[in-house]
Amino acid sequence: MNEKQRKEANEIKEYSADVKSESNNNLNRLKNMESDELIGKYFQSTYQPPNLKKAKKRLKKDVDIHYDFSIPEEMKEIGKDKKFLIRTYGCQMNEHDTEVMAGLLTDMGYQITEDTKEADVVLLNTCAIRENAENKVFGEIGHLKPLKLENPDMIIGVCGCMSQEESVVNRILQKHPFIDMIFGTHNIHRLPSLLKEAMFSKAMVVEVWSKEGDIIENLPKVRKGNIKAWVNIMYGCDKFCTYCIVPYTRGKERSRLPEDIIQEVRHLAAQGYQEVTLLGQNVNAYGKDLEFDYGLGDLMDEIRKIDIPRVRFTTSHPRDFDDRLIEVLAQGGNLVDHIHLPVQSGSSEVLRIMARRYTRESYLELVRKIREVMPNATLTTDIIVGFPNETDEQFEETMTLMREVGFESAYTFIYSPREGTPAARWEDNIPMEVKKERLQRLNKLVNEQSKQAMEKYEGTIVNVLVEGESKKDPEVLSGYTERNKLVNFRAPKSFIGKIVPVKITNAKTWSLDGELVEETSEVL
Repeated sequence: MNEKQRKEANEIKEYSADVKSESNNNLNRLKNMESDELIGKYFQSTYQPPNLKKAKKRLKKDVDIHYDFSIPEEMKEIGKDKKFLIRTYGCQMNEHDTEVMAGLLTDMGYQITEDTKEADVVLLNTCAIRENAENKVFGEIGHLKPLKLENPDMIIGVCGCMSQEESVVNRILQKHPFIDMIFGTHNIHRLPSLLKEAMFSKAMVVEVWSKEGDIIENLPKVRKGNIKAWVNIMYGCDKFCTYCIVPYTRGKERSRLPEDIIQEVRHLAAQGYQEVTLLGQNVNAYGKDLEFDYGLGDLMDEIRKIDIPRVRFTTSHPRDFDDRLIEVLAQGGNLVDHIHLPVQSGSSEVLRIMARRYTRESYLELVRKIREVMPNATLTTDIIVGFPNETDEQFEETMTLMREVGFESAYTFIYSPREGTPAARWEDNIPMEVKKERLQRLNKLVNEQSKQAMEKYEGTIVNVLVEGESKKDPEVLSGYTERNKLVNFRAPKSFIGKIVPVKITNAKTWSLDGELVEETSEVL
């Protein structure tokens, strides 16, 4: 670096520090696009963004499990008389991560708020699965800028899966310098230290690890309510489907030890929780990285003996759904017979290009095995339409698979290229009008099959775990059956948190209406 370049770099550094100061003079400069670009250049030269190529590497290093986490002494009361807000986007794993971050902030003395204007710390826990999810986050970032200008002490952070993407981090560095910190999915336990740095640093704090994460067992959590709980049993995914960014943003598969999971579920049962959902990006690959022979079926076999009314798991990959798991689920009890089994496409050729590593025929054989021992099981799925090169005939194969399996619900998506994945390098050659027409036809079929499934419940009695008031009518309570059907009925608020029998009086496409009954001789 010559003298002129050194002088320029020092000027940029000093300028960026001024912009991050609390003076109104310098804060006004955030509105100037030239300033934004200048700051962006400085930050890019100072911080190393996440690297998707490094994230793809799966080293054989053993995963470290830590039981010694503690909040730094100087941060234990830093949030006294202050409030925080976390906006969560995406999957249940993000919801679980939010519970951990809420636990960390609460242990630092912060109180939760739902009002952005009251918040001293705002975190956006982001999702990278779909382009639409990213657009929502950047829209929210835009809304936060005026609040930051009004309150320079507010700390704004972006975390979650989007933070693990190079292009996203670079965009924030260049266009949104008022963001105080960016951290990734492997860095959540570092939140107290990152927050400290963001408070006292004049530069944006960026910490994103593009490597395998460790497992931190004793992190605090603030769960939503005391009725249903998420229990993370593993992290990451090794499947590398050609359209999916998750293996890059969540790292390699890492399983928690069975004894730690079982202890957590027992603790939740003792607290009165009525339902737990075991979580993993590829949940039925659980145990494959352990040094002993132990899988999801073995774990479920132990958890079914715990005194908690309902146990679910999500999300499954058909390739890892083995006979042992089916055998255990067939025993019933507190193991519910609702299985979410993403198929993505009904065409073997499309599945091959997606790198799903199963065929239409093997998927149908898996469904046959499940139906054989669990004839009343409810199956739901995920489907992508408009994948590159998908023909009309291949889409029709998806439609016929939908009918043949009899899915009672499906999450359906138009293919969305994610930068860094193999499919993003291919020509997205299905016109949008074709994609939309296919999605419309698929959704029509999904709605028909959902309505048909719901109609079978009319006149029957179901057990409903009451979660709270209906969003549409506070006089109506709502909850879910074992098979994940939403039920609305009138009853006293004292029933919230309990499992009660409800007679179904009316079936809609996506929900059931019913009336509370005192006794039941037959429950569906």
